[in-house]
Amino acid sequence: MSTMVLGLVRASHPEPAAAVTAVAGLLAWGVGHRPAGVAAVTLTVLASQLAVGWSNDHQDADRDAAVGRTDKPVAAGTVSRRAVGLATRAATLVTVVLAAAATNRAAALCAAAGLVSALFYNWPLKSTPASVLPYAVSFGSLPAFVVLALPGAPVPPAWLVAAAALLGAGAHFANVLPDLADDARTGVRGLPHRLGATGSRLAAAALLLAATGTLVVGPPGPPSWAGLSALAAPAVVPPLTWYVTSRVGGAGVRGVAAFRAVLLVALIDVVLLVASGRVV
Repeated sequence: MSTMVLGLVRASHPEPAAAVTAVAGLLAWGVGHRPAGVAAVTLTVLASQLAVGWSNDHQDADRDAAVGRTDKPVAAGTVSRRAVGLATRAATLVTVVLAAAATNRAAALCAAAGLVSALFYNWPLKSTPASVLPYAVSFGSLPAFVVLALPGAPVPPAWLVAAAALLGAGAHFANVLPDLADDARTGVRGLPHRLGATGSRLAAAALLLAATGTLVVGPPGPPSWAGLSALAAPAVVPPLTWYVTSRVGGAGVRGVAAFRAVLLVALIDVVLLVASGRVV
């Protein structure tokens, strides 16, 4: 039982799940949710992230086995594909129930839309030129859900949704980098695969910079010093991370570092945004 639980945890993509959940909780606090509201938002986002991670490993089980991905629990035999499929369904149901019971109708619909979009990436959009769209839609729906979950369901600021969508698109290009070779062997041809490693790195960097710039200039009033300082994150963190890891590891290490750089930039952006007090 403990082996299966550990396998499920690893199959959930725990690192990005934890980062996205932390960002959602921090943003919920920053927009003025009470503790109960922060908890409702955080748990809903966590459930949706688990559903997406498990769905991804369930859909990719055959491809992961074909390329010998021993780091993947299903391919390694640590947990069965059936168990991951059941976990996906359970987490999906929990997401919908939590959002409906703990927020309002508009927020619940937004949370459901973000989850459906992410599941559509896992199948069938992952292998198409439109692979970036689910990332943009699902990331964009995250702050929209957080704001809509406030009492009265206020309209989410367009600049906040746009910044999150740009960040999500950048995350897509960075996330695929470690798997480009394996994906090519198994017939996956999303947009990053068509651009190649160099094109994907450039796209990720440009989108991260655009996302942070939108967060800086989007809110009403002049940009804050905290916001302006946030521009250094996408300009410095990804290139520095890629350079350092290029000296100590291979392509796979560089790819993982690229995605971790995106997560770090996202956390820095949200912290500085909340600290500036200019979220909504």
